[in-house]
Amino acid sequence: MGKYFGTDGFRGEANVNLTVEHAFKVGRYIGYYYGRGHKARIVIGKDTRLSSYMFEYALSAGLTASGADVYLLHVTSTPSVAYVTRTEDFDCGIMISASHNPYYDNGIKLINGNGEKMSDDVTNQVEKYIDGELPEAPYATRDRIGRTIDYSAGRNRYIGYLISLARHSFKGVKVGLDCANGSTWMIAKSVFEALGAQTYVINNSPDGVNINTNCGSTHIENLQKFVKENGLDVGFAYDGDADRCLAVDEKGNLIDGDQILYIYGVYMKKRDKLTTNTVVSTIMSNYGLGVALKAAGIDWMQTQVGDRFVYECMRQGGHLLGGEESGHIIFSKYATTGDGVLTSIKVMQAMLDQKLPLSKLAEPIVLYPKVLKNVRVKDKNAAVNNPAVQAAYEQAQKELEGLGRALLRKSGTEPVVRVMVEAQDKAVCEKYVNQIVEVMKAEELIAE
Repeated sequence: MGKYFGTDGFRGEANVNLTVEHAFKVGRYIGYYYGRGHKARIVIGKDTRLSSYMFEYALSAGLTASGADVYLLHVTSTPSVAYVTRTEDFDCGIMISASHNPYYDNGIKLINGNGEKMSDDVTNQVEKYIDGELPEAPYATRDRIGRTIDYSAGRNRYIGYLISLARHSFKGVKVGLDCANGSTWMIAKSVFEALGAQTYVINNSPDGVNINTNCGSTHIENLQKFVKENGLDVGFAYDGDADRCLAVDEKGNLIDGDQILYIYGVYMKKRDKLTTNTVVSTIMSNYGLGVALKAAGIDWMQTQVGDRFVYECMRQGGHLLGGEESGHIIFSKYATTGDGVLTSIKVMQAMLDQKLPLSKLAEPIVLYPKVLKNVRVKDKNAAVNNPAVQAAYEQAQKELEGLGRALLRKSGTEPVVRVMVEAQDKAVCEKYVNQIVEVMKAEELIAE
């Protein structure tokens, strides 16, 4: 990760550590970088945060000042920007969103011409430009100055694409949608109603400050209650920029990203569509996912945390299904990033094809109890590499072999070490987590 750009873009509190000046400079450099030799075409989308308009204007000013033409999708989802970028010959896409974060945060996600997250080589150059370590990009003049173009038609084409992927009518199915007062507030309802579902929608009235506030995939309990009270067949909850989806079965139970990976992986295998016989997830996926996939005869690959690493593994290995527990699910045949609405359509397909409720499809996967402690330390590198801590960690792994697992990892953004154990008994999880944390205390690694 760089100084500004992490695994999911440049993120921070609006006008605190992500300012309009930052956005302008990002636009200036990206417009220059892609405009060498031709007039660059850049597409921009945004979520419903109050500050998203401000950043849209700042980015547009920087881009057009460098000579790029800017196409505005307006309020839309991250996967729609990726789709439009790769299918309509844009040099680059930009999404303004902080995903599941509160409204006062925002972010700038850069997407390359293939609809994939921008490489570190390019974002490192953007960072150097922001910090004045590269020469000033030349300003466009006269007829070389860029323009902004309303491009809501691109978002509509994306909606049409989603509708085209459904193999069944949803007629007669009662579906609940929690739009998190974010990017899907119009998109999701349009798709499900076009497919014939009886659609019940909550949290689809964005006001700039209510995105992700007690709603969406980070507050799934609201949709669980809504599904039960209204006797719905299934529910889907998205995050602010709609690259995540969590589901709720007809009984009101949460179906998380790991369970969705299992359900759809087994469904693909039954139809001989899981061509590499592999499902990809991160190291944070539940141990129970691996147990269930093994029982189904499916291989399981794990990557470091971040959906960009899941996608890279899938791309290199030709794998068709991957994702994260949080609900970033990637169907690489259809998309280059997690897509919440696409995930909803695919879950519906698995239910309708097999004529089974979601609860029945999820029955074979048993998620193991988990205990996770975030330990604030003086130096996270010293803490994870401490010999005594490593010895305690390795001992836990050895004793849990075949019964669960232990995980010790550094936070990417904070002076924090995450200690996690999964096992069939929560008391066992507590025991091993506490053993490792106690060693960290004895070694005087923990911050006061």
